[in-house]
Amino acid sequence: MSIIEAIIQGVVQGLTEFLPVSSSGHLTITQHIMGVTDNNLFFNVMLHIGTLVAVCAFYYKLIWRLIKAFFLMIADIFRGRFKWKTMDEDRRMLIMLVIGLLPLFLLFLPVPGTGMKLKDFVETFETEKYFIVVGISLLITSLLLLLGNMCAQGYLASKRHKANPEGRMSMTVVDAIVVGVVQCFATLPGVSRSGSTLAAGQMRGVNKQKALDYTFILAIPSIIAAARLEFKDVLDSPEGLSSVEILPVIVGMVVAAFVGYFSIVLFKWLLKTDKMYIFIIYTALVGAAVVAVSIIEMQTGVNLFTGAAIG
Repeated sequence: MSIIEAIIQGVVQGLTEFLPVSSSGHLTITQHIMGVTDNNLFFNVMLHIGTLVAVCAFYYKLIWRLIKAFFLMIADIFRGRFKWKTMDEDRRMLIMLVIGLLPLFLLFLPVPGTGMKLKDFVETFETEKYFIVVGISLLITSLLLLLGNMCAQGYLASKRHKANPEGRMSMTVVDAIVVGVVQCFATLPGVSRSGSTLAAGQMRGVNKQKALDYTFILAIPSIIAAARLEFKDVLDSPEGLSSVEILPVIVGMVVAAFVGYFSIVLFKWLLKTDKMYIFIIYTALVGAAVVAVSIIEMQTGVNLFTGAAIG
């Protein structure tokens, strides 16, 4: 992989990790167009580490509050002073984050007849052979964003919206479970994690900015867990890290971190100014285009952009 290719993919990752357009889907599209196939999974995870730096830099104040709240809450539990009803917002978010992560264990369930866990089975759809899955998933993302936006505007929940047009400022256990389950589906390339979990929060009646903050903070342990698993897979492979090109990986991570930070700023502004229709239209158009290209490629048996045979 060249440095230019690493920069391009870093920009794509940084922009799409936090914007509700699916970073995995756009990376798959970018790699499909460029014909990049070597060490994709490892490189993708390293780009996610770059965006992890971005979200930590943007939310460092909230993260520090949550860390302090965690240790204070543990101390209260041991002293018998912890009370659910009197929790402040930081402690509530901590508990909701833990609950929201629990559904991810579903990804480790075995898929009958494949010999693979669900997470490994889903990763097979990131190959050229299943490129059409990316297009269908982007269309699903567009639909979820549409439903979430309609709920936030009160079109699908008029009574609740009139009673509290800004939405609830606190997450509930049911909210966290719903968001966590939806996040599992976001492992499919093309289903936006930030978009689908934001939409789930909006459909549950949570304030859109609160839902977005929860979504971004929830991404931190998810990215860390994914990186750990991918490192293990690479180290367990016959080649280990010897087949990894270090310089392109570092360049891609740095670019993803810088671009990712500014994409968070952009997303929060677009959400605040009710411009979500941009992403609804965009993901629908890109999804339709990918489906069309995929159908042509399945008929011809070659990559429309590189001319290489599709394996």
